[in-house]
Amino acid sequence: MIDQDFTTNLIAKHDYLSKISHADCLTLSCLPAHWVEFAKFLNLEETFELLVDLTAVDQGDTADIRFEVVAHFYSRTHHDYLRVHIDCLDNECPEVDSIASIYPAADWHEREAFDMFGIVFAGHPNLKRILMWDEYPYHPLRKEFPLAGIDTPLPAADVVEATGASVEPAPMMGGPFVSPGNGPMSDAEPRAKDESWTEQTEKPV
Repeated sequence: MIDQDFTTNLIAKHDYLSKISHADCLTLSCLPAHWVEFAKFLNLEETFELLVDLTAVDQGDTADIRFEVVAHFYSRTHHDYLRVHIDCLDNECPEVDSIASIYPAADWHEREAFDMFGIVFAGHPNLKRILMWDEYPYHPLRKEFPLAGIDTPLPAADVVEATGASVEPAPMMGGPFVSPGNGPMSDAEPRAKDESWTEQTEKPV
């Protein structure tokens, strides 16, 4: 397990890191200019050889730093997780460096963050949308995107002509969804705030 000595030595060795208080695992903030350097260090020297996931956070358009990338690593030597936050310094055109050349698993994770949040990963080998079609005009996990979605024309004109359909907003089904803020990260499965209604049971008035 990661102990205090490990944390103290790691931060002392890398002055571009700072600790963020969190209950479930060691959480660090890394300056964007050193992100690739630190990822290489974790992989090659600190046995955090597994990139578990990589996503992003949108703090809203009133925040000084609106977007940050969040990566979770796991070490089979330490038997523990490590979380790293990297700020996107430009709120209008958020961007950080890609770590896909260090952790191949980052390839799809970075594409998803690009698709859902609009964050550009500089140096990514094939940065294109992975869930929505290329011309889709929105980034669905940004704060301004409504939970139910937005009515949007289908991308294929022949399908629209044949069906007269569009991409319709979805029912929220008890959302918004949240994850517990305590306990092990592996147990933090998202749950709806209101689980009293589904497609089969009408939403209470």
